[in-house]
Amino acid sequence: MTPLPSSPAEELALLERELIWLNTRRVQLLRRRSWLKAALRAQSAGGWQPPYGGQPPQGAPGGWAHAPAAHPAPAVPSGSATGGPGAQHVLLILGGLLLAVAAIAFTLFSWGELGIAGRSVVLAGVTAGALGAPVLLRRGLGATAESVGAVALLLTVLDAYALHAAVLPEADGAGYAAFASGVLAAGWAAYGVGVGRLRLPLPAAVVAGQFPLVLGAWAAGGSALVIGWALLVTAAGSVVVAARVPVLAVRATAWSGAGVTWAGGLLIGLGESVSASGPLDAAAPGVLLLGAAAVALRAVWRAPQEMAVTGGVVAGLAAVAGVGGVLRTEVPWSWAVVVYLVCGAALAPVARIAVVPRPVRGGVLGAAAGVTGVAVLAVLPSAAATLLGPAAVLTGLWAGAPDGTRELAAGAGAWPDALSVPVVLLVAAVLLGAVYASLVQEGREPAGWTGAAGAGAVGLVSAAVPVLLVSADVAYAAALVVDLLLVAGLLAAAVAVRRVPAAAGGTALWCAVAVAAHAGLLALAVEPATYAVFGLLLVLFAASAARSEEAVARSLALVLSVVCALVVASAAGASLELGAPRTAVLVLAVPAAVVVLGLWVRTPAVVVPLEAGAGFAALVALGLAVTDGAYLSLVLALCGVLAAATAVRPERRPGAGYLAAGLFATATWVRLVSAGVTHPEAYTLPVSVIACAVGLLRRRTDPEASSWTAYGPGLGVTLGPSLLALWSDPHWQRPLLLGAAALAVTVTGAVRRLQAPLLLGGGTLALVALHELAPHVAQVFDALPRWSVPALAGLLLLALGATYEQRLRDARRLREHLGRMR
Repeated sequence: MTPLPSSPAEELALLERELIWLNTRRVQLLRRRSWLKAALRAQSAGGWQPPYGGQPPQGAPGGWAHAPAAHPAPAVPSGSATGGPGAQHVLLILGGLLLAVAAIAFTLFSWGELGIAGRSVVLAGVTAGALGAPVLLRRGLGATAESVGAVALLLTVLDAYALHAAVLPEADGAGYAAFASGVLAAGWAAYGVGVGRLRLPLPAAVVAGQFPLVLGAWAAGGSALVIGWALLVTAAGSVVVAARVPVLAVRATAWSGAGVTWAGGLLIGLGESVSASGPLDAAAPGVLLLGAAAVALRAVWRAPQEMAVTGGVVAGLAAVAGVGGVLRTEVPWSWAVVVYLVCGAALAPVARIAVVPRPVRGGVLGAAAGVTGVAVLAVLPSAAATLLGPAAVLTGLWAGAPDGTRELAAGAGAWPDALSVPVVLLVAAVLLGAVYASLVQEGREPAGWTGAAGAGAVGLVSAAVPVLLVSADVAYAAALVVDLLLVAGLLAAAVAVRRVPAAAGGTALWCAVAVAAHAGLLALAVEPATYAVFGLLLVLFAASAARSEEAVARSLALVLSVVCALVVASAAGASLELGAPRTAVLVLAVPAAVVVLGLWVRTPAVVVPLEAGAGFAALVALGLAVTDGAYLSLVLALCGVLAAATAVRPERRPGAGYLAAGLFATATWVRLVSAGVTHPEAYTLPVSVIACAVGLLRRRTDPEASSWTAYGPGLGVTLGPSLLALWSDPHWQRPLLLGAAALAVTVTGAVRRLQAPLLLGGGTLALVALHELAPHVAQVFDALPRWSVPALAGLLLLALGATYEQRLRDARRLREHLGRMR
């Protein structure tokens, strides 16, 4: 028993001894293997005699079995024997190739030098000799037999060629090739079965069997359909061989051949079906395609899952192409998509047939889904153009009621010539709805693909109905009513979140928005319709928001209700012929109503989206009034009033208060500019004095009040208009007075540690200085050479980069200092 090492040095020595022993043992085993190989070669050469005179290597105690342990067998000298099986295979392959080349050369060049008898003797002798190679199997030369057998197969092909060239030169090439390939296939199959242990003849027979029927049909002058049937029958035979023969190489070859010939027959059937001009012409290709579907089903009936699903898909598609190709010849091309879609829908009952394996059923249903998807994609561009067609009404609002909805879409210049587009969408929606209902009935949760099926059905119906209205040229009033009913139904489905999957509910909500936009565009063609439609949409979205339990749906419905109210208010201004600036004042009624509602509701989940819509309405009002300074000032002031009213609520006080102050100041400036006032200080300075006095009193009663709240509005009322007037004032008095006032305000803010006076005064002082220095700076720049500007900029950047960390620390200290001010 080996003692355990007591130190790392002893353990290292022990490992070294073990490694030496392993290397020695490896050398012994390699020598023993070489000795055994020599013994086997001697045995195969005939009359086995043990090496070394029948005695084990010298010094082998206890017999040969112990020889490697004590005295390993001597190694065979290098080069005294051939290498392993790899070298043997290389030699055999090279020998077979050389024989094949020699046979080809003899057939092509030396064949004509022999007479009929000589040719027959040579053919018979060489082929018979090559085919007799399996006898070598009895002597253990399997690899040699495989090589000679391959040469024998090649010789049979050369024999067939030589027979045609010398004996039967008048025979038709294609017909003779069909006959020869059939004979070779049968002969190779019999040869492979008879010999038994050769691997190549049976797969070669399968390959040769792919040609007789096809070449025979071609030689007989058969039509494309005849050749297609020949390919299909060949594929069916290959499928039978692949299913019955257990040899892996034969099965792989048969499956490959079946796939190629089946695909060729399918392509021929598709081409003939598409080009057929009548039902009789399309019937024969249809039968061929159905045959292709049957062969595909037979091939994958018991196949693994992935292969079975794929086979079910291609079989379903082939069946749809076959039946649909016959039916579509009786309808216009615009309805061909509908025909194929209906044929695809007919595949669905296959899923109910229990005899069909489940993977195959899944593949057939996948084919039905694929046909549905392709049909929808085919009509999608026409559907989109039809849905966007009413947008042309924006170029002529309230132009009058049209005779039909198609007249409104004429401006876009796109709608389908027939009802095929909405029919495709509706049929696809019905199919998806049926799938959804079936899965729900089976007790599956309405999520995942199930939910996607429901959402797809909702989306297709929502698109199909407006497209149908335009395609059928429905009366204008009827189209509006249908759109509004569809919006109501979609909103109801979106609200029922507990019974409708989230995917379907969300799709219903966004589809309701899209259909509402379509109805709104239609309504803009007539003045009364605008009020009626947008008023009803306002009610529908408000009711949906009141009943919705989902935050996103509720917020979206609230925003859209405000938008509808905004459209009604804008339409009222247009009806009263107020013009855009006066209409802006009327539009502010919408945010005013939202502010009042916010004071009453006080629920953030409701108030926030309402305020977002109100903000959008206020921006629209400002846009309408921007061309008139007086009305713009009035709108700004009214917006300031609304912001101040919102600031009454404690949670909105800081932001709304600042916004109100800024709006009031901006309104004042705009009013002064629009009135042509050149000395705004006469109007703003009294306001500033009063506002600053009020701020001072506020600071005394509430020391925690911010300087921006106390002094910001008062200082901004005067400093802002004075700065605007400064840039157009050619005199020196205003810059001097404004600069002195700004300096005083800045010093006061610095001494009293007030943030608002410091920043407002300092900013004003900097702008005044810039105004005064601008002419001199311009003169300096004119005097400098052009290269000096980029040079100075580069020096400035280098200086800033070198002192970047110091400047950053200074900025942080300045920010902290300002933050401590009030």
